[in-house]
Amino acid sequence: MKSPAILLVNTGSTSTKLAVYRGEDVAAETVITHAPRSGGIWEDFDARLVRIGSWAREQSGSFDAIGAIGGLLRPLDGGTYRVSEQMVSDARANLQGEHASNLGCAVARALAGEFRCEAYVVDPVSVDEFEPLARYSGHPLIARRSLSHALNIHATARRIARELGRSLESTRMIVAHLGGGISVAPLAGGRIIDINDASSDGPFSPERTGGLPLQGFITLCMDRTRTEAQLRRLVMGGGGLLAYLGTTSAVEVEERIEAGERQAREVFEAMAYQIAKEIGAMATVLRGSPDAIVLTGGLASSALLTGWIRERIEFLGPVIISPGQDEMQALAMGVLRVLRGEEEARDY
Repeated sequence: MKSPAILLVNTGSTSTKLAVYRGEDVAAETVITHAPRSGGIWEDFDARLVRIGSWAREQSGSFDAIGAIGGLLRPLDGGTYRVSEQMVSDARANLQGEHASNLGCAVARALAGEFRCEAYVVDPVSVDEFEPLARYSGHPLIARRSLSHALNIHATARRIARELGRSLESTRMIVAHLGGGISVAPLAGGRIIDINDASSDGPFSPERTGGLPLQGFITLCMDRTRTEAQLRRLVMGGGGLLAYLGTTSAVEVEERIEAGERQAREVFEAMAYQIAKEIGAMATVLRGSPDAIVLTGGLASSALLTGWIRERIEFLGPVIISPGQDEMQALAMGVLRVLRGEEEARDY
């Protein structure tokens, strides 16, 4: 039986990753770079779509499905969703915030019309599987939101469950996605029942502040020397390692540590300290004794960082280091599960 041909679209702020999968195998892949924008993410959508469509036409006469990164849509259970007009409308409205991943479903729907196939998104950023207690913030005017690296977290949980010889539904684990943003999630039966919103809470990361002392942040907001846009940039894109050390590169930070720079070591270890604290907090959500604590994402490649984290958390349970993330493969597997009848596609 011929393997399904799937076109995959992963929209980033200044690039789009594209791939064609035939079954579980990569047949072609590329990265298209885009000029920096002066306005919002939808400013160059038409030009981006033209370039994506041109590459797609060069690869195949037809596709069985198109899979795209899912954005900040309305709160959803995890899974693979058919792209609908309402989904695209919500994405264009930046329903829960402006993010390049919002572009994915619109690109997929446009191309699906041309190639006469179904378009899907898999485990979008807005996956919300919270238990009720997780939504409380401390004031009724502000609810805690479930926005996360759900695609990689769910894919990692499935893989680790297989490696443990367990069904996903029987597992309890903590998955820490360590990237440009850091998401630490307790999963019960494969569901993300709590998580820090990496744009507002949790550990600082290479370019984000994570949670800040509230009174100090209120003072910053009220001193009238920064616009709202500048404040948002301060916490997301201008914080973390970048603010402390002038770089987002963990490799560079480690080189500076090796060269004897005390400040670089202290900041990098502080990031590990905050990640470990967040993992410890999420262990209480599971009432302790997780089957595994998994460190994944790009920063999990740092033996120095993961070593510091491990020292603080290994008493909680087995620690598994699983560096990197493969969003394209996770997208492909989500679409394949639907095409193979292993999972029902969901309606938005």
